[in-house]
Amino acid sequence: MIIKPSASIRQNYNEIADLCRETGKPIYLTKNGEGDLVVMDLSSFVKREKMLALREKLLMVEEERLAGRTGVTPEDLEQELDRILDEAEHGKR
Repeated sequence: MIIKPSASIRQNYNEIADLCRETGKPIYLTKNGEGDLVVMDLSSFVKREKMLALREKLLMVEEERLAGRTGVTPEDLEQELDRILDEAEHGKR
C-alpha cells in the first residue's frame, strides 16, 4: 500500500502519476493524517472495473446454479468466458 499526504498531489503531480503507472497500484492520499482519496492510473482502473464486472457476473451465474436454474451448455459458457476474458485483456472491440 502506497500512502502519501494530499499535498503531494499538488506539489508532485508528475511524480505521483509516474508512480501510479509504474506500480499499477493505487496511491492512498491522506488529509490531516486521515484517509481522503485514492489515485490510480487509468489503465489499472479500467482493468479493475472489468474484473469486478466479471466477478459480479460469475456470482450471479453461481447463484442461479445454486437455485437450480439451468443455463447454457459448458461449451457455450467456455466461449462466453473466453470472449469476456479477451475483452478484459484487449479492450472492448
